Amino acid sequence: MNLAAVLEAAAARAGGADAVVQPGSVQLSYADLRERAARLAGGLAALGLARGEPLAAVLDNRHELVELYWAAQWLGAVFVPLSWRAPAAELDYCVGDAGAGLVARDGGDGSVTVGDATFAELLEHPELPGAFDLDTSAPGLMLYTSGTTGRPKGVPRSHAADRAGGVSQALQHGLAPGDRTLGVMPLYHTMGLHSLLAMPVVSGCFVCLPRWDAGDALALIEAERLTSLYLAPTLFHDLVMHPRRADFDVSSVRALAYAGAAMTSSLVRRCVDAFGPALFVNHYGSTEIYTFSVHRDQAAKPGCAGRASMNALLRLVSTDEDARPEDVVADGEEGQVICRLDSDEAFGGYWNRPDANEKAIRDGWYFTGDVGRVDEDGDLWLVGRVDDMIISGGENVHPLEVEEVVARHPSVVEVAVVGAPDDRLGQRVVAVVVAPETTAEELDAFCLADGGIARWKRPREYRFVDELPKSPSGKILRRLLRTEGAAR
Repeated sequence: MNLAAVLEAAAARAGGADAVVQPGSVQLSYADLRERAARLAGGLAALGLARGEPLAAVLDNRHELVELYWAAQWLGAVFVPLSWRAPAAELDYCVGDAGAGLVARDGGDGSVTVGDATFAELLEHPELPGAFDLDTSAPGLMLYTSGTTGRPKGVPRSHAADRAGGVSQALQHGLAPGDRTLGVMPLYHTMGLHSLLAMPVVSGCFVCLPRWDAGDALALIEAERLTSLYLAPTLFHDLVMHPRRADFDVSSVRALAYAGAAMTSSLVRRCVDAFGPALFVNHYGSTEIYTFSVHRDQAAKPGCAGRASMNALLRLVSTDEDARPEDVVADGEEGQVICRLDSDEAFGGYWNRPDANEKAIRDGWYFTGDVGRVDEDGDLWLVGRVDDMIISGGENVHPLEVEEVVARHPSVVEVAVVGAPDDRLGQRVVAVVVAPETTAEELDAFCLADGGIARWKRPREYRFVDELPKSPSGKILRRLLRTEGAAR
């Protein structure tokens, strides 16, 4: 069953149930969503979009983005959601790399335009027949993820893989018929997309919150009686630390899940205090393979990544650059996490990036770049990254892309960027700089004005040093910088 058929089946099974709600804008049943997706697909086809062709979208989590996703699946096109927060140069690169001739954007007045047409105009078209005969191995989605060089990589995902991801999320996150989830994790991110895809599995409702605001989220939980929250730790931090949290009724929430970054034990305790004895899941995965492992009782083992998921087989192998799947580490030792690529949730390789495939895919296994260990109970714990990637607020930040901008400041002699533990962000971006004639405030203003990186990627802390620690070959020893930061 492809994703067009998934929507058709959901409308037949639960046509009157809420599918998508955005308070003050729309309340769509599954029957409504199916009809509007078919009409939008007709409008997209009239603009020249054909089966297998990409439709890019640079929008926040509004209902129009959700509807365009389903319209693309109905047509058999490939949906390419991109971050509205990304710099223009990065967006241009991704649109060009995907080959997208049609882009959905904010019209500037709150409206949505697709090419030369408005969203409302697309809805005026007759319904297009669904692409029910499209093979489930065909791509329906392309997500872009940061790579080890900072250059975004396209990750094509098939109808079969994303449907499997939606089903596994429904099962492993404890979702039940009629559940209602907060749709605020960006749909250009695998967490947001699979929150959406889990809803047809349980005839549930995706409640849109276009942009994050903790107060608005708490109000939505109360007003819409939300039952499930799947968020980055950053957003949970904002909810539980909101000064008016106690004023809102959050008793409807019965399932919590997080992913994308580590959650500290103190934040886990705050979440338990705020939401009670809810099911509390740590979901460890990636854009490439949606789920690696899950742990469903974070109150008992905060931060634990648990056991391999229903569709995954994991190993810990050597962290050497040329490690192979058979280089399994001894019990109790740290190793790189790898996952077998025959997972139902797996991608088939990066888009136009044989270099990335060569690095990450070896002998039928995906090398995650994460370093982990297995405890005496057989549960997985993550301890770091092989390639120094920082995961801040659930988003990938590579040190090199930040260093490039900071280094442009005329007073900066040297800079190295590392991640530091942070209750809210999981990791915060820290710049360790040799810059005797400037201040943290000046450097932050410089990064904001430069525009070479998104605002949220800039350093949240500056540490001034006389020199950076280096190996005999001159390589900066980031691990020492991280250790020194942790000791402070």
